[in-house]
Amino acid sequence: MKFSVLIPARYASTRLPGKPLAEIGGKPMVVRVAERARRSGAVEVLIATDHERIASVAREHGFEAVMTRRDHASGTDRIAEVAARRRYPGGWVVVNVQGDEPLIAPALIRRVAVNLAAHRDAVMATACHPVASAREVANPNVVKVVLDHDGYALYFSRAPIPWARDAYASGIRLVPRALPVYRHLGIYAYRTAFLRAYTRLAPAAIERFEALEQLRALAHGYRIHCAITRSAPGPGVDTPADLKRVRRAYR
Repeated sequence: MKFSVLIPARYASTRLPGKPLAEIGGKPMVVRVAERARRSGAVEVLIATDHERIASVAREHGFEAVMTRRDHASGTDRIAEVAARRRYPGGWVVVNVQGDEPLIAPALIRRVAVNLAAHRDAVMATACHPVASAREVANPNVVKVVLDHDGYALYFSRAPIPWARDAYASGIRLVPRALPVYRHLGIYAYRTAFLRAYTRLAPAAIERFEALEQLRALAHGYRIHCAITRSAPGPGVDTPADLKRVRRAYR
């Protein structure tokens, strides 16, 4: 199984400017992510960025960086630019590992790539894990996904889905034991041919309102397979509080 890992690393961040360069255990966060990606067995790990300082730091630590446009609407669009410039064949698998996931498991990265290779009718693959916390279900920053019987995504949302009508009648206080609630993990594998198509797809209303780029694929009839992992991954970094937690984990 051969695949590439591309790490989109945008300098601008509303809640944490310069986030990819934040120090974690003596190294910039984007380097920590790349180190984990390298352990996944990928044939190459590239950092796709719009900022020369991020590219310079990546190269200082032995990783290849690719400069991209600054006007991309999503990480997928940034990945698509790099894939086009590298001229990957249509069937080549590219894994998008977010640049703010310094605790991501290398095995998860590989599993998502293998999962896409195993499902030829899917254009994308991703991952999720079961959720039992009412607080997480109600949190709009926790993206949920509903799956069909074969593990294909039916819908992604920031809303509590599926909705337990009777159990939630007076509020989300307890998640019913048998309710299939899954938290979506922000990692994607794509075939290069789909990345080319993605950039030509019209943005969907559900994508804009939910602020979830994967909904563009579903809205246009493409299939996304979702591997279920039983263990929750380490926290990503979106806020200064998240950064403190991750620094403690590295210590």
